[in-house]
Amino acid sequence: MTLALRYAVRSDVGLLREGNEDSAYAGPRLLAVADGMGGHAAGEVASAVAISAIKDLDEDLPASELLDALAGAVTRANQQLHEMVTANPSINGMGTTLTAMLWSGGLVALCHIGDSRAYVLSGGEFQQLTHDHTLVQSLVDDGRISADEAATHPQRSLLLRALDGSNDVEPDLSLREARAGDRYLLCSDGLSGVVSEQTLHRVLATVAEPDDAVRQLIDLAIKGGGPDNITCIVADVVDSATAVRPPSEVSVLAGAASNGSGRPPLRGDSPAGRAQVLTQTAPQAAIVIAHDDPAPRAELAGAEPEAPVRRRFPIVKSLLALLVLLVVGAGYLGWRYTQSQYYVGADGGQVVIYRGVNQNVAGLSLSHVYHRTGIPMAKLPLTDQSLITATITASSLGRAQQVVGNIRNDYQTCQTAIASLSAYQARIAAYNAALAAYKNRYGTTGEVRRKGKVIHTPPARPAGTQPTVPSDCPTSGTGTSP
Repeated sequence: MTLALRYAVRSDVGLLREGNEDSAYAGPRLLAVADGMGGHAAGEVASAVAISAIKDLDEDLPASELLDALAGAVTRANQQLHEMVTANPSINGMGTTLTAMLWSGGLVALCHIGDSRAYVLSGGEFQQLTHDHTLVQSLVDDGRISADEAATHPQRSLLLRALDGSNDVEPDLSLREARAGDRYLLCSDGLSGVVSEQTLHRVLATVAEPDDAVRQLIDLAIKGGGPDNITCIVADVVDSATAVRPPSEVSVLAGAASNGSGRPPLRGDSPAGRAQVLTQTAPQAAIVIAHDDPAPRAELAGAEPEAPVRRRFPIVKSLLALLVLLVVGAGYLGWRYTQSQYYVGADGGQVVIYRGVNQNVAGLSLSHVYHRTGIPMAKLPLTDQSLITATITASSLGRAQQVVGNIRNDYQTCQTAIASLSAYQARIAAYNAALAAYKNRYGTTGEVRRKGKVIHTPPARPAGTQPTVPSDCPTSGTGTSP
């Protein structure tokens, strides 16, 4: 038996963070997730450094070298972070977690530091493989607080161990047997801190394809508020000789490690992942009004009359005219800005693309319907419905059309599944009716024989199993795809 991996990886910025400080790598023999911290771009640098140091291990190594190879990569990453902080003290305090798994034949080595996590679903049992290096976990270990209290503890994100370049790092290292049929989940705390273990177990146990599983997990984290960056890898261990679908062969970088520009990456294209900031407004220029007319002064008795003061009305008029021009110009530029923005929402029970921004000024809407898609809201997955109702912002018309394309795919997936289920149920109903009629006529649901010969046979049950409809799809109506 030759074991291999079939995997999927995704990373999403979440709803509250400005940039993505998570990084991830998924390859034929190596899976890794790093959650950076430090802000001001330092967190994303730290996580990308960790992934860069470890991704070169994605090669065929002897099983006896797995743990040493992981330990060496962690040491190199930590040294590189130390050198960066020494050269630029302003980034002191940055760091990253790292959870990685490295395969060789039937063995897998696990390397862990921080509070990112690794789970395994094996033989129906769901198990967390890593132990959080956090203050609250140490309090739980000491029996000072319960696991439920840890979930809401104000210091639950405080790490006791991380890759930060400040001192020698001590990752947890372990070796375990890999078995065909096992499913692994590696994730940052943006997922595990929001979605319960019961829900993680359910998704991994019921969603067959790794790519569908990571999409649904990120959707769930977004629905839970998306307070942090969300990154996850789902990997199935398969026998490459007998697997129905071939193992994965392409290595994938995600999150900050894939964003060479250093700018926050674009958000994921899952329906929930597209739930970004609802409106964005450009900063307004400050307007300073100077009151420079002299105050009236009373004349003193017997005083010599002062020379006439030149009236400043022409200057004031000029300033007012300039101010009007600035306001009008700013208003025009603001209007031009709104006309370059788009978002996806609902109108008249269907999905539409709006042009403008989702705001009102003095009772006037700054947007209008640009295109009606014909996609009925009532027949969309429930997650899509809630996100569209809240509106999904898009930086351009092309991006809005891409969002609609994803929504249309979700709509058609639901309608196809519902139609298949309805057709199957109709076949079963026809079979049951025919079987009842057969029994009424012959008094049995089995074969009718005469003198050892079969003279009547019951109706044949329709072939195949009952199709399943994704749980997020509406439960009624089949509709037609527009």
